[in-house]
Amino acid sequence: MGFADDHLIPLVDEGLGNSAHLVDLGDGRALAVDASRDLRALRAAADRRGLTVAFAADTHLHADFLSGAVQLAHDDGAAVLASAAGNRAFEHTALADGDETDLGGLTLRALATPGHTDEHVSFLLLDGTRELGVFTGGSLIVGSAARTDLLGAERAEELARAQYHSLRRLAELPDTTAVWPTHGAGSFCSAPPGAERTTTIGAQKRANTLLAAPDEDTFVRQLLGSLGSYPAYFDRLGEINRRGPAILRAAPGLTALTADQVRSLLDQGAQLVDVRPVADFAAGHIPGALSIPLREAFATWLGWLLPDTTPLVFVTGPGQDLAEIAWQAWKIGYEGLAGHLEGGMAAWTADGGPRERIDLLTADRVAERPVLDIRQAAEHGAGHIPGAVHIELGDLASRSDAAPKGAVVACGHGERAMTAASLLQRAGHRGLAVLDGGPADWAKATGRPLEEGA
Repeated sequence: MGFADDHLIPLVDEGLGNSAHLVDLGDGRALAVDASRDLRALRAAADRRGLTVAFAADTHLHADFLSGAVQLAHDDGAAVLASAAGNRAFEHTALADGDETDLGGLTLRALATPGHTDEHVSFLLLDGTRELGVFTGGSLIVGSAARTDLLGAERAEELARAQYHSLRRLAELPDTTAVWPTHGAGSFCSAPPGAERTTTIGAQKRANTLLAAPDEDTFVRQLLGSLGSYPAYFDRLGEINRRGPAILRAAPGLTALTADQVRSLLDQGAQLVDVRPVADFAAGHIPGALSIPLREAFATWLGWLLPDTTPLVFVTGPGQDLAEIAWQAWKIGYEGLAGHLEGGMAAWTADGGPRERIDLLTADRVAERPVLDIRQAAEHGAGHIPGAVHIELGDLASRSDAAPKGAVVACGHGERAMTAASLLQRAGHRGLAVLDGGPADWAKATGRPLEEGA
């Protein structure tokens, strides 16, 4: 078959910063690469073209989402293609370096590219002897290479050295070879900012600073020096993906709960998650609720801040998508979803439930109040309100005592700051406020420059 550009269908998860890929094989069958457990977008793309997924390939044991490969094998009869070194505990075609799979006109060749993980492979798509493109997963990505510390800080350098050799192996492919990474901008597994999610070998040889490193030691220093923090749930999912996620027999959902049922669940140790927009949470929320506004990054912060063993009760606002909440939770292995408060805050208030609030301040009202910046270290270093105390949101629960009293909490826009303020309020802080906006808004409102550096 001839391979046209529209035979490759990218499926971008903006919240996790990842791309799965669906390849139309031209005969009613498809190849899925690095598909998530949330298969809604992939199913829709396959249905539009009348495709059945015949092959499901995973480049590595993913840490940031549960793989959909086992589900595709169950539902579609897809053959799962994965590295033999991954020792997966479910039926799959175990591939060693150089092994090829006939896709019916096209060929998929496994290339061992360890670094991001031990067992990482890239998949080279061939039309005869012509290299069409390579699915690089968390090896070569646009402008960088994926992190090498997911198996522990003590192995980060060893894996960075493996990553060096993997990238140079990939760079030996023809310059015209397309590069289709899984991790991209927004992924905590990688990745520099930028809009591009695909590239070519030639473009990366010209522009990727890691590929331009003059030697292995320089590469290792650059890669390890670029690593920031990553969500706590990353430490759990690799092993679940090795064993194989549980098959979903039906789409996940949320049970409707009365106010009394919510109280009972909270008494038994459930966690309340309020997914309403920042302004709604600020105006009034149930005491002890954690604010995680429902948006593309919802799963990241749910998995970073809460254990997967605690039953979760959700407070929603009018029109919010209950299915989206459930799918975002399930794709990272959060299956203990107790339900949602039917009728939202109006039902809680009508039942006599108490409320708390948090002030939401525009940038011109911050004045001389202490500021707590809860963004990632790189964001903070690029420009923050002078004198701001910096504690990353992911560290805040264990460091709440270090937060200034009566702080104005700041992030880039307000969503993460409200999450942080709700954590602090739950820990006993009072008089908190959240900056409606970010440091750039403060600089514009005050005419004062931001401060750079740690």
